[in-house]
Amino acid sequence: MARETLNSFAQQKLDDLEAKSLRRRFVDTDRLGPALAGRDGKTLISFCCNDYLNLSYHPEVIQAAQDATARYGVGSGASRLVTGNHPLFRQLEQRLAKLKQAEDCIIFGSGYLANSGIVPTLVGPKDLIFIDELAHACLFSGTQLSGARHFVFHHNDMGHLEDLLKTHRETGGHALILTDGVFSMDGDLAPVEALAALAKAYDAWLMTDDAHGIGVLGEGRGSSFVKGRKIDVPLQMGTLSKAIGGYGGYLCADQPVIDLMRTRARTVIYSTGLPPAVIAAALKALDVIEANPEFAASPLKKANRFTQALGLANAQSPIVPIVMGDADVTLAASALLEREGFLVTAIRPPTVPTGTARLRFTFTAEHRDEDIDRLATLVKEKILIKRAAE
Repeated sequence: MARETLNSFAQQKLDDLEAKSLRRRFVDTDRLGPALAGRDGKTLISFCCNDYLNLSYHPEVIQAAQDATARYGVGSGASRLVTGNHPLFRQLEQRLAKLKQAEDCIIFGSGYLANSGIVPTLVGPKDLIFIDELAHACLFSGTQLSGARHFVFHHNDMGHLEDLLKTHRETGGHALILTDGVFSMDGDLAPVEALAALAKAYDAWLMTDDAHGIGVLGEGRGSSFVKGRKIDVPLQMGTLSKAIGGYGGYLCADQPVIDLMRTRARTVIYSTGLPPAVIAAALKALDVIEANPEFAASPLKKANRFTQALGLANAQSPIVPIVMGDADVTLAASALLEREGFLVTAIRPPTVPTGTARLRFTFTAEHRDEDIDRLATLVKEKILIKRAAE
């Protein structure tokens, strides 16, 4: 009986999602090269991959992963506080800290694990969190796990944030401001300098999730460096799974903060350490990025080629959304592009707010200009103009 009610519950949920065009399914996707994907026997040019520098296919990065596997084995074998802290961890942490101009760094198993562990380690029920309404889901997960009272401010609205700080800051102990550095579904940047100023004025700690900034903005240093210098962000979090090309998360901060994470962040303490190959690949990827700042900047240039062809505002990152609104309309547009040889996944609620389903285009270093131009023409003539006429 219990199993029947469980299955009935699940099926009713699925049926409801299906009726709203919001059910999700995994689709086998074979990465055939830096910018190509295979689906259902077709080779497609992929414009929905976060491997912005295509480093997951870089021969030196692949070789570094293979060498580390031969030397250290496939897995780390335990959590980092037991025996899983292989020597490559420290090398990568030191490199990331240097890149981010921080005192130290700690590696987590993923970006989601990082944010789910960092936030509850820093604040609790007596404290406050102020979070951008479009911050990544894992920042909200960390917020919920912390038990802190939290206040959501309008997206990138510094006036609203300051109003909330004025009203509530004195009602709690410590205060944490959370935001993406680059917003993953909109591609815009957080006003990091203004956020840092408010954090200083109201004795709050600023934390940015730079998953989509590291490697491609600020000469590879990320969203805290877009003005050519480091903005005062004491908690710089990010991932190794986008422009770095592999997997994992990190936090760069001052020494006492990182030492606290090592001894109290549950998602580090109770997780097996990342495999040596993943860490070695990230180290080599940083070599490539640091050696060629122009290469690191190329995804943004590719994105701006696309926006200029469509008469859109300049891209701020390699992410360019075109909001369609309705989920069915967005799915149809995605299917049209696939028939023309392009893979651009439809993004639907709850990943984005209701009524803002979109095509999310991501640009990488290996995208050819002629493919970008053909894609822009298709989008303009078969999606945007058609939509405007309806």
